[in-house]
Amino acid sequence: MAGNSTESGRSVTSKITSILMTFTEGSEHSLTEIARLAGLPISTAHRLTTELASWRLLERTEDGTYRAGLPLRMIGAGVACGPSIQERAPCVLEDLSGATRTRARLGVLHELDVAYIEKQPGHRPTTSFTPAATLPAHPTALGRALLAFSPASTVEMTILRGLRPYTPHTVTSPDRFRRALAVTRLTRVAVTRWELEVGTSGVAMPVFGPGGEVVAAIELAVRDLSSELKPVMAALSIASRSLSRELAGDTRETPPSRPYRTPHPRPVPRSVPEPVAVP
Repeated sequence: MAGNSTESGRSVTSKITSILMTFTEGSEHSLTEIARLAGLPISTAHRLTTELASWRLLERTEDGTYRAGLPLRMIGAGVACGPSIQERAPCVLEDLSGATRTRARLGVLHELDVAYIEKQPGHRPTTSFTPAATLPAHPTALGRALLAFSPASTVEMTILRGLRPYTPHTVTSPDRFRRALAVTRLTRVAVTRWELEVGTSGVAMPVFGPGGEVVAAIELAVRDLSSELKPVMAALSIASRSLSRELAGDTRETPPSRPYRTPHPRPVPRSVPEPVAVP
């Protein structure tokens, strides 16, 4: 036994096992339920459950309950099952932000806005999806990457709601906005220059689900598009394609654990037009 493991005469391994065993039927439990079912004090259950969640063996839901994480579900199923955006996105953003040393975001369309999570450079963890974490779609690269592959009705509703100018550089003309989306559909890259915040540009790429429909987009913040665009595109391409394959249950190329390397990116093929921001 080690540390404070003598509590109730049980080892740490015994306590952790009793917590994990409460999820054998795929159910969700509150912290109080976990403590009761595992026969542990609330404080001990909280400490161990928090640690298990940090290793992604458990997941905390939006309503505060816990459920088995992806690794446990894969072991229980005996086969490799396709993960969800919520399961894989934090890992992808951590790798991407660490490799590029800039802010990385993943967003999904929520009505006509973008719900997002982000990873800032440094040791702070990736944020979670919350009602307050939303961005407007039209002035962000995240939104452009999502709208470019969304139904035409969604685009028209966004335009009808109004293309609000957040900075003097925000595209507010419906025709220019549609052209920007057309460029994104062609190149699969969305670029915005100082449209939401002066001094910060964004580059984003879409993520596609098993049916080929856009399910999310990944964005990197860029200060200088002239010097950072190509290395950022190289990192985003690896991240978005890797996540798309994972969601489709295909990990034959670029395994999820492969780090993103950007110091010496491959040049963009001449046959692929480079993205340009609509002036």
